[in-house]
Amino acid sequence: MITLGVVYDAVPSAWSFYGRERELGAISALLEAERFFFLRVTGRRRIGKTTLVTEALRRSGRQRVAYVMVADADPAGVVLGAREHLRRSGVEDTGFRDLFGLASTIGRLVRDGWVVVLDEYQAFARKPLYLFNSALQFEVDQLRAPGSAPTRGGLIVLGSIQAEMDALLADRRAPLFGRATAVLELDHLAPSVTAQILTTHAGRLDGRRWLTLWTILQGIPKYWRDAHEVDALGAEPEVALTRLFFTGTAPLAADGTGWLLEELRGRYDPLLRYLAAHPNAPRADIAAHIAETAGHTSVQVGAWLAALEQRFGLIERTMPAFAEAPARSGRYRISDNFLLSWLGALATPVAFLGLRPMPELVAEAADRLSTLEGFALERLAAGLLHERSRRGLGDLSVSEPIRGWWDRSGAEVDLVLVHEPDRRVVLGTCKRAPARLVRDLPRFDAHVARLLATQPRLAGWRVEKIAISTRLDAEHRRACTAAGYLPRDLHDLTEGLIS
Repeated sequence: MITLGVVYDAVPSAWSFYGRERELGAISALLEAERFFFLRVTGRRRIGKTTLVTEALRRSGRQRVAYVMVADADPAGVVLGAREHLRRSGVEDTGFRDLFGLASTIGRLVRDGWVVVLDEYQAFARKPLYLFNSALQFEVDQLRAPGSAPTRGGLIVLGSIQAEMDALLADRRAPLFGRATAVLELDHLAPSVTAQILTTHAGRLDGRRWLTLWTILQGIPKYWRDAHEVDALGAEPEVALTRLFFTGTAPLAADGTGWLLEELRGRYDPLLRYLAAHPNAPRADIAAHIAETAGHTSVQVGAWLAALEQRFGLIERTMPAFAEAPARSGRYRISDNFLLSWLGALATPVAFLGLRPMPELVAEAADRLSTLEGFALERLAAGLLHERSRRGLGDLSVSEPIRGWWDRSGAEVDLVLVHEPDRRVVLGTCKRAPARLVRDLPRFDAHVARLLATQPRLAGWRVEKIAISTRLDAEHRRACTAAGYLPRDLHDLTEGLIS
């Protein structure tokens, strides 16, 4: 008897490096300039910072590269770890015994033409390690001083907690403020890149499968590679979930828990779980829930929202299209698909693994995930439409960010595409199930009418409607067209974006 997910269908094809061409070009320009540089790279965990830098250095042909993973330890532990990493990088003189000696060694290496990479640099925000920043400032200032000997060496620092990296490098009071010569902030891979990955490793682009995977993995390169390595990219949704989360070798099972425990240390849990169950919640609803369940005041909720939005970048406040910036009609949502899927669909079933039958747990997770896929489809469609507009593909160009629209009456439009030069607006509805999309069109017409009635700005504009799903057959397309909608599925939206 074969246990689901333990034996894979086939040996996965070789993985490659996907996307990031703009970022690779930026790093290549620094490496080819033949002068000192200090590059700061930030982004969420697993977003591919180290892989990007490694790939750029590999393509450059640079041989003298020193890599240091900064340990989550006291000063002695950081020093011991740095000495070992430098030795493994080929550095011969690693006799330093404190953080000041480490900074001095980095300065010497850069002057000698080495590229030094410090990974997880945000660790130096901790009080016991903070003095290292002043020591490194001294070395950087020496390297940048007028009359200093020219060098083709450089320093690259990588960090995964945005607020702490800002505190170290962007705060005016920080020792290293203004020293970085270049900054890269990595976001998710573009949706079209994930479509290319799926096409390459699953043999074809299946819109339904793509939406399930994108709902979990979004544009996180490490997670897509993990899915590739357990042969989940070409599998049916429940098989993919099993391989990613429910087997003994499941690569993502510990990542959600690790994130919450290590990075957030269990804080903000009631708020995040509420947003996972109620995406796009207004602040008043959040405050009422926290007051009822955790006893916290609205002032504390405001501090939690600010920390999660500004420090960790895990939630975002969205405004309806055409709203003024100070409007009180904003909604909050978890901005990271993986965290949303973990908290909203996967954490509880995974926790009961071994206590209940695995197929039952996987089915429960898949059912919960299907609800979140509806919200994810809106994000995916908006991302693809932005890409198409940016590349000049098709006739759905936009001059403003694509947003949704809603009001207090309950009317809601999933996507609003504004093209000011042509006085044209396209209003979109998204449904993962094609049959439901078609059935819902009359109701959506009423929401469109409500929007137009409340937006005098659109008087005299050309108004079009678009209906989006994972995959539309000929019958669904005819029904959408007959109702006055442009029918589009995920295959249509990737046309011209992937080879």
